[in-house]
Amino acid sequence: MADHPDCLFCRIATGEAEAEIVHSDDDHVAFLDIRPVFAGHTLLVPRIHIETLEELPAGAIEPYFALGKRLTTAVREGMGSVGTFVAINNRVSQSVPHLHLHIVPRRPKDGLRGFFWPRNPYEDEAQMREAGAAIRSALKG
Repeated sequence: MADHPDCLFCRIATGEAEAEIVHSDDDHVAFLDIRPVFAGHTLLVPRIHIETLEELPAGAIEPYFALGKRLTTAVREGMGSVGTFVAINNRVSQSVPHLHLHIVPRRPKDGLRGFFWPRNPYEDEAQMREAGAAIRSALKG
């Protein structure tokens, strides 16, 4: 039974919900996104219910990203693309509240523009330094 029965990705991880699985091991499942940006758009999820990257246990980080790295090569080669777009949403824009790494095949001039964020430049160097200081301070805490 799924760790969180209301979570679609938990149900996929246990086989209770269908998905086109491209990889499965004791700790992870990778499957095709049902609403792909492009064919081959793959999602990598941990089997345990974790909502954000911040919650991923320290010992799970290297295996998760090592598999993500392998999948970027597999998606690129398997789909005959030139490269990949790799992304993680944490809460905002996260359609399923379960950690998932998007691996999207990319080609030059594939039509994907402004896929995510508009650019908002700093007002001045002082504002940029203030933002840097706030992040450095948070890293210390």
